[in-house]
Amino acid sequence: MKEIELDALDRAILGALLEDGRLSQVELAERIPLSATAIARRIRALEEKGVIQGYQARVNRQALGLGMTVIVHIGLTSQNEHLLEAFEKAVASAPSVVSCRLMSGEDDYLLTVMARDLADYERIHKEQLARLPGVARLKSSFALRDVANKPLPASCMLPSRK
Repeated sequence: MKEIELDALDRAILGALLEDGRLSQVELAERIPLSATAIARRIRALEEKGVIQGYQARVNRQALGLGMTVIVHIGLTSQNEHLLEAFEKAVASAPSVVSCRLMSGEDDYLLTVMARDLADYERIHKEQLARLPGVARLKSSFALRDVANKPLPASCMLPSRK
C-alpha cells in the first residue's frame, strides 16, 4: 500500500484515537480545532482510505484463560504461489492464530498462537497447525511472559522526515 499523505488535523485525530479509541467526536472536537461534524467527516475519509482499519478493545487474554503465547516458526514444502495462497487462506481461518507474518530467511511464516495451557496447545498443534497446507516444519517457542505488547504509539503521527 502506498503511503497516504495526512495533514496536521488528520494526524491530530489519529494521535488522539491511538491514545483513547473511545473518544467521541465531540470530545475530539474539544481537543482539535474542528467541529464534531468535520471530525466525523475526516474519520469517515480515513476509514475509506484504509488508514483506520477498524476498532477493537484490548482484552487481557489471561483473564479469559488464554495464559500461553506460542511463537510458531513454519517452513513450507515449497514457495509455489498456489501453496502460499492456500496456506495463507487456511491460516487466516485458524481460530487460535492471532497473527501470521510472511518472513524472509530460514522460516517462511511466523505465527503467534494463543492457548489455555500446554494440553490446549497440543490440541491446536494437531487440529489446526499440522493440517495447514504444505507445512514441512513446525518449531514452537513458548513465551515466558510479555515484556512489551503495545499498540501503535500516538507519536507515530508526527510528520515524517523526508
